[in-house]
Amino acid sequence: MDRDDLKLYLRDYVENITEKSKGKNYICPLCGSGTGKNHTGAFSIDTKDPTKWKCFSCDESGDIFDLIGKVENIIEYPDQERRVRELMGDRTIKKITKPEAPKAEDFTSYFMECIKRITSPGAVKYLEKRGISQETAERFHIGYDPLFNKGVNMPWQALIIPTGKGNFIARNTNSDDPANKVRKVGASLLFNTEAVKQQQKPIFIAEGEIDALSIEEVGGVCIGLGGVGNIRKLLSLFKENKINVPVILALDNDDPGRKATVELSKELETLGVFYIQADIYGEYKDANEALVKDRYTLAQEVIQAEREANTASKAEEEKERAEYMLNSTANYIDEFTSHIFNNYSTEVIPTGFNKLDASLDGGLYPGLYILGAVSSLGKSTLVLQIADQIAQSGRDVLIISLEMSRYELMSKSISRHTFLDVIENRGRVQDAKTARGITTGSRYEKYNPQELELIDRAISTYRKYTGHLFIYEGVGDIGVKEVVEKVERHKRITGNIPVVIIDYLQILAPADIRATDKQNTDKNVLELKRLSRDSNIPVICISSFNRQSYKEAVSEGAFKESGAIEYGSDVLIGLQFEGAEKGNVDLTERKREYPRKIELVILKNRNGKAGEKIPFNFYPMFNLFEEE
Repeated sequence: MDRDDLKLYLRDYVENITEKSKGKNYICPLCGSGTGKNHTGAFSIDTKDPTKWKCFSCDESGDIFDLIGKVENIIEYPDQERRVRELMGDRTIKKITKPEAPKAEDFTSYFMECIKRITSPGAVKYLEKRGISQETAERFHIGYDPLFNKGVNMPWQALIIPTGKGNFIARNTNSDDPANKVRKVGASLLFNTEAVKQQQKPIFIAEGEIDALSIEEVGGVCIGLGGVGNIRKLLSLFKENKINVPVILALDNDDPGRKATVELSKELETLGVFYIQADIYGEYKDANEALVKDRYTLAQEVIQAEREANTASKAEEEKERAEYMLNSTANYIDEFTSHIFNNYSTEVIPTGFNKLDASLDGGLYPGLYILGAVSSLGKSTLVLQIADQIAQSGRDVLIISLEMSRYELMSKSISRHTFLDVIENRGRVQDAKTARGITTGSRYEKYNPQELELIDRAISTYRKYTGHLFIYEGVGDIGVKEVVEKVERHKRITGNIPVVIIDYLQILAPADIRATDKQNTDKNVLELKRLSRDSNIPVICISSFNRQSYKEAVSEGAFKESGAIEYGSDVLIGLQFEGAEKGNVDLTERKREYPRKIELVILKNRNGKAGEKIPFNFYPMFNLFEEE
């Protein structure tokens, strides 16, 4: 069995040593990604090449040999292949015992021995070649191993750069061959993460460890990514530690470096980390080349970049502070006093019902009023009568009728006026007309002259104030957005600020067709509240009750989807039969009463007294409410 055949056993090996996370991925056997509360693993096998694997969390990747080497800490390739053959010699791989997770190796003793050799001729020569001083090397515990042999065919004379107790970078001091130049032992980690703990000055971000050392050499503070593949690790580091100093992106001056800078910039913006991009290398590829070729200029560029970062950061802080301070009440006090003296925000609009107006401190103020009742108790009729009475006072009213047509509403109002006319003029009550009596043309030929004259007088009375009434009808096609547009258009064309009435809340078009009824009701209530606040107008919205409340006294919990209604409204009103708090109301029997004895209960009044009950007589045949 050749090596390519052995690679095909990758999935068998993975499924033997770990478990699947959510989706098609696995729990990473290296970093544990997928064991969090969401169980979303980042370790996957390439769908196009099933011999390759990658973990997008720890950024490790490779084939079965690489994986078994990392899991079982087998450094040499021949040993990795031998172990794969041992496990994969037949198709019984899934029966083998799952290997214990290897303990991370601690190289502390090895590092101490290497640090002692940093002054040896080979190390000194290499550091001088790279422009790195002995002082900088010692500060970062850089060491030297003249016989480094981990993962290499022939021993190297290697510079040893620790990145953690169990991780380090070995750099061949005698070779620039990319394939024989660098070895990473242990996981690929960031270099100089201590920078985020000190945060005394701006932090540079460079790609390699030598580049980070080069910026440190000329007085900067720098974290080395260890390769652009470690961007996610840098972001995790920044998430775990609050960054209070500017970050300066100084990745390699080549295409991969520029692409990585763009990616990192977007992620830092998302995290809210302040950063700048700095071109400090000029014509050179990276920090170390700039250090070696023109040390003085690199030092000056680092100082200048720090100044620019600090200046930009302070400017950003001042901008943020200025924007935040705009929310101070001090910025609104003059506007507020002007508001008062112009008598705009406190204008009250009487409803035409004296007792109700007294309970509402004079009438309607800007805000969201929600009125609810069980079916057929007259909530739409009451609000329509309030609309007519406001229009009669010379104020504009916009009625958004989602259940009844324009003609239905008009006929109800005219019917009321026929009834009021006969009462005022001591006429015959039987001459007053119902809404249907107004709209059914075939009945007119049977009406006597007195009845026809009564209808004409009622229409004439209605006509006097209908220039202030604007009725929009629609079923399912009018939502809060359309209501706002109609209000804005009315204000623009007429110059008047209207009272808005919506009949009724539960059949407004949903804000999101994918959301639940409750979510849409909540959203619509909040948007109607915003409309009342932004336009400084009263918005009256009719709401239905849940069926459990049909035989009970009205309460805040009676409103359908009551969460947002209860908390979003300024005034919450319920209608109930008189004495409903005593319980056991026979709705059928009470509806036979004439007039019906109705109580209006103010359940909530954000700026006034709640709990008051106002008794009404309701004449449903003629669409009239009158206070007792």
